[in-house]
Amino acid sequence: MIDGRRGLAGVFKDIPVQVCHFHQLKIVTKYLTRRPKTEAGKELRRLALTLSRTNEKTFSTDLDQWEKKWRGFIRERTYIVGTNRFYYTHKNVRSAFLSLKRNLPHLFTFQKYSDLNIPNTTNTVDGCFASIKKKVGAHHGLRKDRRFKVISELLKNNGKE
Repeated sequence: MIDGRRGLAGVFKDIPVQVCHFHQLKIVTKYLTRRPKTEAGKELRRLALTLSRTNEKTFSTDLDQWEKKWRGFIRERTYIVGTNRFYYTHKNVRSAFLSLKRNLPHLFTFQKYSDLNIPNTTNTVDGCFASIKKKVGAHHGLRKDRRFKVISELLKNNGKE
């Protein structure tokens, strides 16, 4: 279970990796806002909001249809006067789309490996770490090696004690 940061999925090549749906939606919202101005942005946000209620095949098909419909829009370039340089005119919509496209292989791992009981959000993991942080925080001023020992013991005991 990862929070959507780039590169993390590549580290765990032999382990099923699930990107958190909540964090993926936050990434899309960062680029599009909650009220996108363009029609392409509105449609992409609506599609992203279906993430937790759909399956990989349906979502992938819908994302491909969105891409075909808006291909010209997300490839539109604005050239800088007097140079050969350009930037993508609708870079935020493009970034939101590319994030979904890049993370798509890891957005439905929880459905592919249902026997592993992988959650689709980091909610339980965040709760576990919050508990550990609170317990370690009670012992402020620990040396680095002792802090490591405390955290190791807490993880061994599954956050209890």
